[in-house]
Amino acid sequence: QVRLEESGGGSVQAGGSLRLSCAISRLTFSPYGMGWFRQAPGKEREGVAALDSNGDIAYADSVRGRFTISRDNAENSLYLQMNNLKPEDTAMYYCAVERGMTAFQTLHILTSDFGYWGQGTQVYVSS
Repeated sequence: QVRLEESGGGSVQAGGSLRLSCAISRLTFSPYGMGWFRQAPGKEREGVAALDSNGDIAYADSVRGRFTISRDNAENSLYLQMNNLKPEDTAMYYCAVERGMTAFQTLHILTSDFGYWGQGTQVYVSS
């Protein structure tokens, strides 16, 4: 079974940067979509950034230009570089992967009822 583990969260002041990592093991299917999601207290989980096995990438409007999603060549790690962080970026961040999805589908359709998810890493941005 696919396993995902996030790391890299923490506390940072507004305008700062963080880099999240997601170690992915036992990924045996393709095509797939994988991405980063976040959930703030009292809010629904939302897609932040996603990519797929074809190399396409999708971003939420709220992070485009500030966040960058990438993966390593061996495709066993997923990253999210977050720059110019804002207090509204404060949330628990999760990585996830699901078979057969495009980047767009992963970002906008994938929910926690499907796919494989990590346990999350907390990001706190102070003003």
